[in-house]
Amino acid sequence: MSLDHAPHLHRGQRGGWVEVITGVMFSGKSEEMLRRVRRSLIAGRSVQVFKSHLDDRYAGLLHVSSHDGRKIEALPVSSSVEIAEKARSESQVVAIDEAQFLDAGIVRVVNSLADGGTRVIVSGTDMDFRGEPFGPIPALLAIAEQVDKLHAICVVCGELATRNQRLIGGRPAPAEGPTIQVGGTESYEARCRRCHEVPPRDRSQTELEITGHESEPA
Repeated sequence: MSLDHAPHLHRGQRGGWVEVITGVMFSGKSEEMLRRVRRSLIAGRSVQVFKSHLDDRYAGLLHVSSHDGRKIEALPVSSSVEIAEKARSESQVVAIDEAQFLDAGIVRVVNSLADGGTRVIVSGTDMDFRGEPFGPIPALLAIAEQVDKLHAICVVCGELATRNQRLIGGRPAPAEGPTIQVGGTESYEARCRRCHEVPPRDRSQTELEITGHESEPA
């Protein structure tokens, strides 16, 4: 039975657990997290929602928002320590959005909350724009009781999208770019494995930026 449909008993009556909602951008992760939060609120549970302070898209820092415009109030945090400090003892459900931007300590904090009887719902992108594991999400997947990996639709071929395509001026961004770069449809596309592109940075351009001189041909 899915934990999303399990009886939600009061804190202390049963053990807590961890749910991770992950996958590519534009796959509906925040929307699914908000759905679970709303169900918990309807059930009369005490809920807290946190989000990374880096994500101020759509609804600003004080809300979690899905791409379809739905939103709910949230506390912006910059570290796992802040979540540990701000999580109320009476909270039965703690939701954390955009967890890929948080530090590795979030794994310990999430485990501690679950051990104390809290249902913890975590949402985050599992791979960066290079197609590599992103931040603490892989470790959170390992400790979770429930994992849901969502997919979008590849904008190139229409197949299931599993990769985040970063764009600069409409072209695929090189691998040497920063891992964290918050953006929406102007900077990212959802793509499948086949259509995902991460070109290596041009060597002569890199040298020109560093030295001010183009490299001589071999």
